[in-house]
Amino acid sequence: MYRLFSLHHRLQIIVSICSRAALSQRQKQPSLQILPASSVQRKPVGHSLLLTCRPDVPDTNLISDLRWNDNRNMTILPKPAGQTSPMIYTESIAGGTALALIFNSLQESMAGTYFCAASYSVTEKLNAAVVVETYVAITWKDAPTDQRPLLGTDYIVRCEVTANPPATVDWLRNGDQIKSSGRYVIENRGLLIKNITEADDGVYTCRAAVMSTGELKNREIRVEVQIMPEVQRLPQVMDAVEGQSFSVMCYATGKPVPEFQWIKKGTQQNAADLDRFTVNPITGQLDISVVKQEDHDNYACIARNPAGHSESVMKLNVLIRPKIIEFINITVAEDLEAVFVCKAFGRPAPEITFRRYGTVEEYSVGLQVSDDRIILEQSTDDEKGETVGTLRISKLATTDDGLYECIARNRGDVAFKVGHITVEYRPIFDHMKALPPVYTWEERPANLSCFAQAIPNATIEWRFNERRVEDLYDQNLRIETEGLRSDLIITPRDRRYYTSYKCVAKNRLGSAEHLMELREARIPELVPQAKPRIVSATSITFDIMAPPVEPGLPLTAFSVQWKEQFQSDWNFAANRTWSPDSPYIVEGLRPQTAYSFRFAARNVVGLGQWGAYVDQSTPRRSEPETPRILHTPIQDEEEDSDPIVTSPYADHFDMRWSIPVDNGEPIDMYRIKYCPGTKVNGYWTEMEEHCIEQDIARMTNYEMRNLQADTYYRIELMAHNAIGFSKPAHVLMKTARGIDVVLRVDSPTLSSAAVIGIVIGSVLLLLIIADLLCCAFGNLGIMATLCRKTKRSPSDLDDEAKLGSGSLIKERPPSPLPLPPPIVKLGATTPLEDEKQPLNTQPPAPPLPKVNSSVEFDGRVVHSRSGEIIGKNSAV
Repeated sequence: MYRLFSLHHRLQIIVSICSRAALSQRQKQPSLQILPASSVQRKPVGHSLLLTCRPDVPDTNLISDLRWNDNRNMTILPKPAGQTSPMIYTESIAGGTALALIFNSLQESMAGTYFCAASYSVTEKLNAAVVVETYVAITWKDAPTDQRPLLGTDYIVRCEVTANPPATVDWLRNGDQIKSSGRYVIENRGLLIKNITEADDGVYTCRAAVMSTGELKNREIRVEVQIMPEVQRLPQVMDAVEGQSFSVMCYATGKPVPEFQWIKKGTQQNAADLDRFTVNPITGQLDISVVKQEDHDNYACIARNPAGHSESVMKLNVLIRPKIIEFINITVAEDLEAVFVCKAFGRPAPEITFRRYGTVEEYSVGLQVSDDRIILEQSTDDEKGETVGTLRISKLATTDDGLYECIARNRGDVAFKVGHITVEYRPIFDHMKALPPVYTWEERPANLSCFAQAIPNATIEWRFNERRVEDLYDQNLRIETEGLRSDLIITPRDRRYYTSYKCVAKNRLGSAEHLMELREARIPELVPQAKPRIVSATSITFDIMAPPVEPGLPLTAFSVQWKEQFQSDWNFAANRTWSPDSPYIVEGLRPQTAYSFRFAARNVVGLGQWGAYVDQSTPRRSEPETPRILHTPIQDEEEDSDPIVTSPYADHFDMRWSIPVDNGEPIDMYRIKYCPGTKVNGYWTEMEEHCIEQDIARMTNYEMRNLQADTYYRIELMAHNAIGFSKPAHVLMKTARGIDVVLRVDSPTLSSAAVIGIVIGSVLLLLIIADLLCCAFGNLGIMATLCRKTKRSPSDLDDEAKLGSGSLIKERPPSPLPLPPPIVKLGATTPLEDEKQPLNTQPPAPPLPKVNSSVEFDGRVVHSRSGEIIGKNSAV
């Protein structure tokens, strides 16, 4: 009986335990899971990492405030919309049921414990943690990819490696492993090659491996053995012109690059020591500033490097420069033949070619392959040393109008002269075809300007509905003509004036017509969309999409109105207007407040309808944004390090920054901390005992004094308001060398300003003396230019009159259109003096660019504008 009772009791206990286990299984304990599941994530510096925090709870809808905290227990924020990804940020995934922590590029400073936290059913707090560990990957410390040993020496192919944990290094050549034996010895610094030969040229592979992490990296190093120089053979004879400069280049091969020397063989003198001679030892160029007959001699170019030397000899033969004596401008009608003649003199008789302005290619003698209308003829008289070049262009076109250059050359020099072919043609309106319509409204007068390109100049008449405007006697249509331009002033009293008008231009070669349209301007359409881009506690920056606009009727402004959402009446709304090219920022908002915004566009007609309604709330007050340091950093090889700026002084530095956004609370101070230090094996080491920390009251600069010369300082800057400190801004600063320190004055002496003034005065005095010497001996420099300008001959003034310079050409009447420059007929001949330089080979800028157009109203007349306008707007 007792045994039966005991067995029954045990069965009850087992049933009770099973029931409790089942109940416990049904009441699963809520928790957070971090994936990957390992509690320690070990990754190399520079790699990316994704950690996912997923609630493991019966009901995910009861999860709230899911967040990640960094190793400083600061909440990690998601990536701001429309901005580049930060180094660390969070992102909701799996439909918002999980939160990912993303490391774009791991740094050593990011190592530590990261926490995922959330609230379950409001009251229950859930936490999970993961440890992120980093290690330094294999880095090449001293392993140049190109190394050049000297032939016959023992050389170490350098390859030093840093890694943590340490790496082992071995060597390969052409895929085969190199072992320490014979001529090869593997050392800590690299691979030693004994008695190196040219056969040792090739690609060597330095292979580093870390067994504990499995990391393996290869470094290919190209080894090129230095060899003896070899000078490229110089021409046996070279010609130089007496009185001119002369240059010759000597080329040589060798490893390393050899240095050059020139020797005058007749006297065995070093050319670098002779007057008027200059030798560039790096490029091998020999320059003679002014050639004289005594320079006739043999010259040897010698190239040297550590492997030996080589030389080549050339003879310098010391030649009358060509001179163009006649080049006549011509004027020819379209479709006829143009005959362009150029005469030149020189010894030997020069060759003559032509080229077109804006091109590099010169015409060749005979029929041109690129254009069979053009023939170049040339006749030479060797006894007189004269050459006549004739350029014939049949079936002349308007595109042939322009500047041409006659080029006369012989072995002594090249002479240039510019001439002009003027092509007469019937009127054309090519420059006005791309102009937009002219707009006006509310019976405002509008100005239609017409200018025809033609040679000779064209006369212009206007037509309305195929009738001459002059014959209509309509008071609403008025014509004003000034020079080559004609303006039709239209006062649109009714809608029939909003139509097309015809401009007719005529000269003795023909006529042309051009239609110009007058349209009624209207206010802009609704703004289709506006989005908040940057939201702070007291300001919002918007992106505004512009409505479509008519060609020539651009938007002039955007307007915004805003009110708090609980206010229903827009009549009490605040407003602001921006220009279209400015940032669209609304300031002066209240934190943690819901606002309604609406937007409208404006043009010259007026303000459009309100649209693009946006509701947006401002966040709570918070600590300020990180200050932005205003110094420009220098280039730094290490991308992960702080930016480096330099101080022009050795003992002080003026730190400057911009005022950051205060996020609802005014900034009351800044805190700056700077510490001297250095980098050892890639790690920044600060000298804490020399750190200085200073609080600054609302200034945007701070002068750091008593600094050490030629020293790095790490500067940390934070802004503070009533909420707290901003995130710090970091920068590395390097002071100048000690020789740049301004001496402190302990006894009466010259001040630094006086010393600087004396130095500047001395430099200016030396420049003036040098300019006077250039003016006296070479007719060069600023003084010589001023003398030439003040002492112009009557022929110079006559040439200016022909070309339309100065006050001899009247200013063009004002116009709202981009009219072409006035047409100037050149004189019968160009001056006989030769140009010193060839004509610029760059093509001319197009005379009438197609640019954006606009409409302007000056209070009396509506003007159509297209880009830059020559002259002012005409007025009625």
